[in-house]
Amino acid sequence: QLVESGGGLVQAGGSLRLSCAASGRTFSRYDMGWFRQAPGKEREFVAAILRFTYYADSVKGRFTISRDNAKNTVSLQMNSLKPEDSAVYYCAARPGAVVAGPGEGYDYWGQGTLVTVSS
Repeated sequence: QLVESGGGLVQAGGSLRLSCAASGRTFSRYDMGWFRQAPGKEREFVAAILRFTYYADSVKGRFTISRDNAKNTVSLQMNSLKPEDSAVYYCAARPGAVVAGPGEGYDYWGQGTLVTVSS
């Protein structure tokens, strides 16, 4: 089970930190990712932490993904937010053995947390 938190309303240029709490005792064996879906748009990849970290070009240099295996959490620090970052953000997980790109093959999803960036 994945539960996101930390969404909210922020002005452009501001920051938010999203967190995702995972249940289970094998969290460290899972690749973790963040995705987002804006109204009327398809869900898109934002960031992933596998052996390395990966970012969508649109967030590179502004967002940072990290994980704490001792606490079973993955976070997304979002800085310099833009109105186009507004979306529902989803945490996702896949077994570490999956051979796929950083934005593919996720089996487990959270319920999402809404981020709204005002201009």
